[in-house]
Amino acid sequence: MNISATARRSHGKARRAGNSSAVEAGGRAGFVARGAIYVLVGVLALRIAFGSGGGNGGGGGGKQADRGGALAEIAQKPFGSVLLWVLGVALVGMTLWRLSEAAFGAAGPDGRKATKRLASAGRAVFYAFVSYSVLMFAAGDRGSGSGSGDAQSKDVTAQVLGMPGGRWLVGAAGAVIAGAGLWIAGRAALRKFHKHLRLGEMSPAVRRAVDVTGVLGGISRGLVFAVAGGFAVAAAVKARSGEAKGMDDTLRSFSTTPAGPWLLALIAIGLAAFGLFSCANARWRRI
Repeated sequence: MNISATARRSHGKARRAGNSSAVEAGGRAGFVARGAIYVLVGVLALRIAFGSGGGNGGGGGGKQADRGGALAEIAQKPFGSVLLWVLGVALVGMTLWRLSEAAFGAAGPDGRKATKRLASAGRAVFYAFVSYSVLMFAAGDRGSGSGSGDAQSKDVTAQVLGMPGGRWLVGAAGAVIAGAGLWIAGRAALRKFHKHLRLGEMSPAVRRAVDVTGVLGGISRGLVFAVAGGFAVAAAVKARSGEAKGMDDTLRSFSTTPAGPWLLALIAIGLAAFGLFSCANARWRRI
């Protein structure tokens, strides 16, 4: 009985720690950091759209429309180094919040479901990687995620293709990424994000703005994931690592469609909108 009571008390303390105001603040700070990065990626992609309409050697003044490009842009600003550290620490906060969701369940009636907790664990791993790359960049490792997303995608794909069954692994990973992208876009179109937000605290105008940025941003982000996954599947089918693309090359591919740079511009605006939506989550998300 004593052991059981001690275990219950320990679990209760851990749960309270997971639901603490510090973890909540970390999660909200993480949303702001994610939002800032997406806004910058959107701005960089918009420059590329109207700077060259495509090719890697042209628009955006050589800037990369991905996380590395966004970090490089921040680094050039006054107090840029400080801002990079702040972003990295904020993303650590996002990681800890997602870990608390995985351990104790998320907010909402179905937050303790195994599938929800597993998804939170996956997000925690993702944000741990992102926060690490941002902090390494802030510490002076400019090769950590700095404009090298496309090269890294090709290098990793080449390594996996060289493994036994590598084509199947790359194809499966691409299919998962493409499926995740379509899932993200579909949920955004259906406004599934409503259940995570305290809508009653918003004015009608704010709610409309959140809906616009949430739908446009989520669909744009989902499409980028879906197209990137499609390129990975193509790399598996053709057994050519060069077919795989990171975020920058994926975005540039939109300008090669019949719609030209206008489609890339629309996606760029959507990514910036997702950044604003992420900032709205920092204020009104149920955590």
